[in-house]
Formats: sequence, structure tokens, C-alpha cells
Amino acid sequence: MSGGFDPLHPRELDLPTRVPLDVDLTMGDAAIVLDDAKIFAAPADAADLDKWRTQLTAWRDGARRRHGEPVRYDDPASRWASRCFTVAQLWLWDELFFDFEAQRFTPERFLTDARERFGGLDGVVLWHAYPVIGIDERNQWDFYDVPGLAEVAAELRAAGVAVFLDYNPWDTGTRRAGDDAEELAATVRRLGADGVFLDTLKKADPELVAALDEARPGIGLEGESKLATERIADHTLSWAQWFADSEAPGVLRARWFERRHMQHHIRRWHRDHSAELRSAWLNGVGIMVWEVVFGAWVGWNSRDAATLRRMLPVQRGFHRWLIEGEWTPLNVLDGAIAGSTFELDGVTLLLLVNTSAGDAVYRPVGAGWSALHAGDTAEAITVPAGGIAAAVRVDQGTAVPDELDAAQAALADEAVHRDASFPHRISRRVVASRWEGPVESTSFSSVTVPAGKYTLTVRFRMRETGMYDGAPYVDEWKPLPPRLHDQRTLDRTVVVAQPVQIAAAEVSEAEYALFLEAIGEVADARDPDRPVTNVTFARAREYAAWAGGRLPTEDEWQLAASRPGFIRRTPEVWNWTESEHSDGRTRFVMLKGGSAHRSEGSDWYFDGGVKPPEFSAKLLLPGLGQDASPSIGFRICREDRP
Repeated sequence: MSGGFDPLHPRELDLPTRVPLDVDLTMGDAAIVLDDAKIFAAPADAADLDKWRTQLTAWRDGARRRHGEPVRYDDPASRWASRCFTVAQLWLWDELFFDFEAQRFTPERFLTDARERFGGLDGVVLWHAYPVIGIDERNQWDFYDVPGLAEVAAELRAAGVAVFLDYNPWDTGTRRAGDDAEELAATVRRLGADGVFLDTLKKADPELVAALDEARPGIGLEGESKLATERIADHTLSWAQWFADSEAPGVLRARWFERRHMQHHIRRWHRDHSAELRSAWLNGVGIMVWEVVFGAWVGWNSRDAATLRRMLPVQRGFHRWLIEGEWTPLNVLDGAIAGSTFELDGVTLLLLVNTSAGDAVYRPVGAGWSALHAGDTAEAITVPAGGIAAAVRVDQGTAVPDELDAAQAALADEAVHRDASFPHRISRRVVASRWEGPVESTSFSSVTVPAGKYTLTVRFRMRETGMYDGAPYVDEWKPLPPRLHDQRTLDRTVVVAQPVQIAAAEVSEAEYALFLEAIGEVADARDPDRPVTNVTFARAREYAAWAGGRLPTEDEWQLAASRPGFIRRTPEVWNWTESEHSDGRTRFVMLKGGSAHRSEGSDWYFDGGVKPPEFSAKLLLPGLGQDASPSIGFRICREDRP
């Protein structure tokens, strides 16, 4: 159990809201209850569908009178958001997006992968600070101060992909600069962003909206989870996060209120996205593709990725039908098959889903139908198990729209995939590059870790990053304390093949200055006895190689720390260890020791304070020097070889 509920099942507030069929929904308490719904549940009895639709319309009419018409959507500068069907949540240093060996961004590689597997992206959220922020005084704006990032954002936009920045309102315990609204607006201008994701916020304060509108007219603001009905007017996008639906997909409240409002379905820890896809399909909205949750791999399976590829050509091509057409929710309800129509200018778009575990066939009634997906005909449309399908009817005397031929052509090679197995990734240690520079086998005081087999108890705080392999939460709706941020332990069995001499103390500023001089760089040892900091992981490895050794692994560090003679320089700082890992998408390094620095005010910050030897912290590795920190130093070791 977590926070008083079963984490594998939706909470009460995640469930769809029943629509009363026998009360006035234009006003009154029942209408106000619906104002707060995530999804309007489909009626249990198909005989109630007509009344259900009438009640939905009555609620919308009353809500428009209560909250006003959302005129922002009439602004041409804002209209792009309604076309933003697929958005990827992207860690800035994802190995598809950043090449660690070349130390350069590779947006073209990331976009190519997205086109091949998902059918392309309409937007990306450049996630930058969490879960690294808090390790030192750097604030969220500092983590966007990355060489070349503005050029990368421009390249994404040139490829037709909207760029979203991330705003962390909880970041109050790091370096204070200007007002958040001013800082965020300045960052939007500098990076040319199209939108802002409001991390942990459902909506932005009106003052923030005004500041961002001035920075980028028509900017898209996307809140996390459900958006208040009255704020749909100035937030053109929102997450449909942790939205449980009825068996036959219901109607998204925000989308029903304003058809041009874009929502992105997302259940970040789930391995089966078919329910999200079906709900997005029948509501004409989008999907958040999120495969790396802050360092934890939660990749999409082949079946769901193929379903998204079968959806997007229709959604993009028939966008006008989805936002302007006459939407009739659930006018098809035939066993496991449910469908909705969008009619415009004599052309009807029919979207179908199948909620069963077996394929089902739908046979359209009447003439003028054309199937959109390969293999289907006007007489028989196969809706795959758990999947989607579509057809278009052109009324007699109406010209066949260009969108029909374009969608059929785009879908000609998009076959149904059945493989719903999870695409596991295993993290492996990354070996340090060979040092080609000079070597000065310096002497240092050390403690000895004897060769042998050891069982170590490791303590850590369970963050969304997880630890070595696997996601920390699987198929959970919303991890909450005590499962989120609680203290945990794991046992590691390790073998030390040769005795290891580990430096008794961290490398000092004076010692590091000698290294810089040896390689022809400027040395500045202001306090010779302090631990040297602001050294990147790669440079720490280089120093260790120059000194005739290497960094200790996290296990060697822990074993040495329990022996007499092991000390900490002051102020205490985290220690780099020879424990770089990669699963092909995320690079991370295990840190040991803790630091004197602690960022206060939020559990989302990186671990702070001096830690016992058994404590480990997983640091997602940034590139381009962003890993250098005043809170991280290092010590070296040498193996005793016979």
C-alpha cells in the first residue's frame, strides 16, 4: 500500500465521473461537480447514450456561461497547440539526443528514431534540471545555460517540432536570482521556446501567463494533470495524467469544453499504453511519449508504438474534423467495439476502438465508406485487439477530400503489431577512456581494501531515478510516500580481485594544481587543503590516470570508508567513483559520501548533507561540463598487483 491506496489501482480522484441523467446540468451542484471531472464516464447502459450526450451538451453550455468563452484559441499565434498530438518528455542528456563521446547534441538522431517507432513528434519537453538540481546552489535557470542549446532548439523547430521548457515552481532552495516569471520569460526568449510545461502545477498564475505571453505571443502552457475548467481559457494544452477511463472510453472534460484544447494522455509507469491510446483516439487528442522517467527506463512496446503510428496520420490529416466537426461521442457501441464520429462538410470521420483481447470486425452501415488502414474494406473493418481503426464516409455529391487519399497513403505500410512485451534495457558499466597524457605516479596516504568477496548493504533514497536497473515503480498510478522518497536498502555481493590502496582523503586543490600545470593549463589553488571541486567526471578520471591510478568503484569506496585512516576533507563533498553506467539511453554515476551542501525546501532536490559510507546516490550524468559541481570532489586508488 502507498499513502492509503493500492498503487496498482486508480485512486478515487483518478476515476471517471458519472454523468447524472436526471438533473439540470446547466447550473447547480451537479454541474459544478462535473467542472472538476477528469473524464466523463460512458453510460453503463447503451440505451442511455442519447440522454448522456444531451446532458454533456447541457453541462458545456452552462460551463461556458459560468466561465466565459475561451477566446485565446481564436488568436492565430495560439493555434499551433491544437496540432501538437505527440509530445516527448526528453531528458536533455538522453543518449539518443546527446553523444557523450563526441560531446555534442544529436537532435537528428532522436527525431529519426521517433519517426521510425512512433510516427514522428509534434513537440518535445526539454527536461533539464530535475533530478540533478539541488546537488549545489545552481537553480533551474542555470541548468538551461548549456552551450549550443539555443541552436538545438532552433533545429527542432525547423524540423516542425515545438519546443517546451520545464518550469519547476518548487525550486526555492537554490541560488536566488530574479523573479520566477522574469527568469522563465527570459529563458523562453533566449531558447525560442513555443511552450512551457508546468511541473507539479495544474495551472499558472495569471501574472506568469502575462509574462510568458509577452515573451512569446501564443505560448502554450501545459499543466500537469487535470486543468480547472475556468483556466482552459488561457492554457491551450494540459496533461491527461493518471486519467482512469470507463470500459468504453468516455469524454475528456477539458476537450469537450473546448475542442481546440490539446491534451496528452500519459501513465508514465505503465507498460501497457493501449487504454491511453484508445481514449486519446476517440477524443481526438494526443499522447505523451515518455520512455525515460528521470533515468528509469519505461520504454514503449512494439504493439503500442505501432498503434500510435496508425493514429497520427489520421489525427494530423483530419485535424479540422477533430476541432470543427460535429462530434458525436460513442455513436457506435457494439460489444467490445466503440466508436465516435466527427462530421464536417458532408464528410464523416469514424474512429473505432476495440476493448477486448481479440480482434473484432465492424461493418459500417450505408454507402460511401472508405477504410483508412491497409487490409480493411468499406464492408469490413478489423479493429485489432486493444487497438484502433478508422473509416471515412463521403456523402453523395460531396467531393472526396484530399485528406482521405493522403491518410490512406501514409497508412499503407502501417501494419498491426502484436508484440506487447516490455523492451528491457540493462545498464552496464562504462570503461574509462585510455589516458594518452603524461603520467606522474604521485604518492598519497592510503587505506587498504584486501582482496576478497564481500556482501555490502547499500542505503539510498528511492527517487524516480531508481538505482541500477529497472524502473522503481511498475504499472503504478502515482507513487506517493512512503513508497516515494523513502529510505531503502539493497545488498550487493562484490569481489575485489586484487588489494586496492585507496587514498585516505580527497584530492586537494594543491594536488590538482600540479596536474593542471603538467598538462599545460592554468592552476588556481586558493585553499590548498580544501578538496578540489568543480571537476567533471571525465577530468577526475584523467587526473587519476595521470597520478598512476584510477577512481575507486563505489564498492571499494564503501569498503575503504569503514577502515581506520579514511578521512573527509572539509567542506565535505560527494565523491566521484569509477561507476559510470549506461543502458543506451541514460548515463549515470554513483556518488558516495554526501556533502556539506543541502538544498532545502523540496523533496525533489538531490540528496544533501554528509552521508554514512553505505549511502549511495545515483547522479544522472550531464554533458558539456554541466556535471562539474562545487559539491563533488574525488579521491583516487591504485591496485596492488603481484
